[in-house]
Amino acid sequence: QVQLVESGGGLVQPGGSLRLSCVASGFIIRSVTMSWYRQAPGKERELVASIPSAGGSSKYADSVKGRFTISRDNVKKTVYLQMNSLKPEDTAVYYCKAEGRVWGQGTQVTVSS
Repeated sequence: QVQLVESGGGLVQPGGSLRLSCVASGFIIRSVTMSWYRQAPGKERELVASIPSAGGSSKYADSVKGRFTISRDNVKKTVYLQMNSLKPEDTAVYYCKAEGRVWGQGTQVTVSS
């Protein structure tokens, strides 16, 4: 079964850090661009970061540049999103996506004191 499973979300105070993980099954991620999106209540889903399959540079939304880092481990079939200096406006459900293939179910990130 082709699927993505996210984990690592939770409640964190402003200024804190979280690392999200996305594990793929049923397909090989080596040749796929992988992305993280997020959707806050009442807002549209937006692209947070993407990492190409080979070569090229990762891309980030302006709102997270310098704070978030996307990475991938093709052997483990896992994509990560390291989130530092978190802000309340980062609160959202975060989704992993294998571009052109499948979405994960999402993991909630809440930044609040």
